[in-house]
Amino acid sequence: MQTRNDPICDDFFIAKCKQHNLKITPQRTAIYNQLSRSKNHPSADLIFQEVKKPFPNISLDTVNRTLLTFSEIGIVDVVEGHGNPRRFDPDKKSHHHFYCIRCGGITDIYNKEYDNLKTVEEIEQKFIVLSKRVVFNGICDNCVGK
Repeated sequence: MQTRNDPICDDFFIAKCKQHNLKITPQRTAIYNQLSRSKNHPSADLIFQEVKKPFPNISLDTVNRTLLTFSEIGIVDVVEGHGNPRRFDPDKKSHHHFYCIRCGGITDIYNKEYDNLKTVEEIEQKFIVLSKRVVFNGICDNCVGK
């Protein structure tokens, strides 16, 4: 369990907050630490359930707004929602996702070929592409056997 005295996870978090004049509060630090430890692309509610243990007065709205702020300043990414609550991804390395339509699990996929997909000319003429992410939808190996 996280305590109010836990150190900040990394210099990236501090640098991004300072770059955007965002105060590094114990609550923001706890939210970031909880998210960065997660491997399952958590929702704001899952982060809230853990962060409220050391901060019982924190609200779900505060956690959600903090995560959205983190997304706006480039600390985390918002993962494809698929009609469910937003999920958040602290992994800033280039990667893609497999989304299980049964259990809702999201698995990271690291593949250089997907990283280097060429954008079609029609898109390049109409838009400025800032990033690309391949998302596979299907049934994960855990759910196939069920």
